[in-house]
Amino acid sequence: MKRATAFGSPASRGLCLLLGTVVLAASLSACAPLVVGTAVAGGAMVVTDRRTSGAQLEDQGIELRASNRLREQLGERGNVSVTSYNRQVLLTGEVPTEADKAAVEKTVSGVENVRGTVNELAVLGASSLTQRSSDLLITGRVKAAMVDARDLSANVVKVVTTRGTVYLLGRVTEREATRATDIARNTQGVQRVVRVFEIISDEELARMQPRPTPAPVKDATPPK
Repeated sequence: MKRATAFGSPASRGLCLLLGTVVLAASLSACAPLVVGTAVAGGAMVVTDRRTSGAQLEDQGIELRASNRLREQLGERGNVSVTSYNRQVLLTGEVPTEADKAAVEKTVSGVENVRGTVNELAVLGASSLTQRSSDLLITGRVKAAMVDARDLSANVVKVVTTRGTVYLLGRVTEREATRATDIARNTQGVQRVVRVFEIISDEELARMQPRPTPAPVKDATPPK
């Protein structure tokens, strides 16, 4: 199981922008006790996503299959969010017992194409709608702050928030990881930041960048 790296967070500022408002509004209809996060690969996100197109489809499949299995396993007893990034699965939310926590991880680990899990489930009663709405607002604030940052591409970092803890996922360089962490832990409402990054080298990043199309060469030979 991959270890997550946690950072303390003195919440000192926040950007309450439209993104946060939209995310908060979406939360008001999410009342099911079992919540499974599903990544949608579309539009500009596909262009800047550092996963292969195959990995993006596999992540969607992992989340869907895990959703179905956990719904059968837990029924009404848990609030579990499953987030898959490059086949690495983050488990967040609440379950009633330690046995349930271990069972959820075992179930998700057995899903096809999963290469590792990070189990951040808490043995607690399910969080309230107010708490979930607050978490989604925090996610919106963090994403908005990353969009405002000129030295970080917000689309390469996935943000998940549970009970004030922000989880950061993505394929990033060490510099990008440090910058994203700093932005998150200085966002209003954030209590803790946990990095679940896959660190890549600058050379790997350079190989991922699309090469510019060379301009056509004009024939400078004068007409006869």
